[in-house]
Amino acid sequence: MTVEPVPTVAVVVVAAGSGTRLGAGAPKALVGLDRHTILRHALDGVFAAPSAQVIVVAPEGHEGAALTDALAAAGAHHDLVSVVPGGPTRQASVAAGLAAVWGDVEVVLVHDAARALTPPAVFERVIRAVRAGAPGVLPVVPVVDTIKRVDGAVVTGAVDRAELSAAQTPQGFDRAVLDAAYGAAEREYTDDAALVGDHIAARGGRITTVAGDPLSFKVTTPDDLVRARSLLAQHPHPSPTSAPVTAPRVGIGTDVHGFGGEGALWLAGLEWPGEPALSGHSDGDAVAHAIVDALLAAAGLGDIGTHFGTDHPEYAGAHAEAFLARTVDLLRTAGWRVGNVSVQVQANRPRFAARRAEAEAALSAALGGASVAVSATTTDGLGFTGRAEGVAAFAVALVLPA
Repeated sequence: MTVEPVPTVAVVVVAAGSGTRLGAGAPKALVGLDRHTILRHALDGVFAAPSAQVIVVAPEGHEGAALTDALAAAGAHHDLVSVVPGGPTRQASVAAGLAAVWGDVEVVLVHDAARALTPPAVFERVIRAVRAGAPGVLPVVPVVDTIKRVDGAVVTGAVDRAELSAAQTPQGFDRAVLDAAYGAAEREYTDDAALVGDHIAARGGRITTVAGDPLSFKVTTPDDLVRARSLLAQHPHPSPTSAPVTAPRVGIGTDVHGFGGEGALWLAGLEWPGEPALSGHSDGDAVAHAIVDALLAAAGLGDIGTHFGTDHPEYAGAHAEAFLARTVDLLRTAGWRVGNVSVQVQANRPRFAARRAEAEAALSAALGGASVAVSATTTDGLGFTGRAEGVAAFAVALVLPA
């Protein structure tokens, strides 16, 4: 078996912006361009570039959605991905990403997810320039409009555009230089090249430029969104590095909940009148939750806490149907479909025999018709389940290429 070398390059993808100017009602990076989000398209470009550790700085509370996009873009390279929550400012968000960079990394690129269509060649140019000795590298494009200096509504002079360039990302840096610059920063900067440039100027250091690309425009306004969607409609932007999925995959999942919740018992997608309720963030349905964990594990999409944890208030009190339907959507986005599921319930109560077929039908329907088999055991009265203190469930799931 070939062991892949640990990357010496990291890319911090800044995706924590609110997108107020875009007016889409959601964090900018999670707005759709086509069937994929802005973030997913940005990550496709990142993973088409030279191998790197990838840290996504996500909007706080949306880490699960960001991880779904990141893992789908990464394909077989999912071990290179991590997601961290962003801070109150862009600079704080980048600092959060830098804190997650591995120790072996020598070159760090900082990239705005809003520049979703940046070609991989731009990443390559930036990395080469840093490796050649530049402490900081900035991709730029020429300013093509005529620029005027104005005072209110009055033109006061012309600006020689030959001296001007428009800055883009990814901006690349020697890792030690970038860390030192962030450690010494005492004010907010508009971008990382400005921050590092000020830090190294006293020692005669300068930021170097390389050619950017017109496709690396920043999606900021509704017009930018229309432009990006139009370009994608003309020239689809598939993920070049996500290896084609050809083989089925298997995952396992488990969940445990204790009795003591309020209301009725919900288990295996069914309501059980007269039985004590399970406690939990949602309805405590250990059977459904074990299935979700198994499916996510099979598809390499994290676990139930990533996508449905307490930081997702929309799932408070939710039943199996909501969890399983959302999981099917997550799998579909990542290129998978449910093959079949087998789940075992360990509990002294309720008694499953009379409702096994009903439970299988409910779970299957929630999974879009996939085959579900349910078995149950009382564990011969042993353990916390045998003492009727709660319910445990264990699931095995098979997923297939969509």
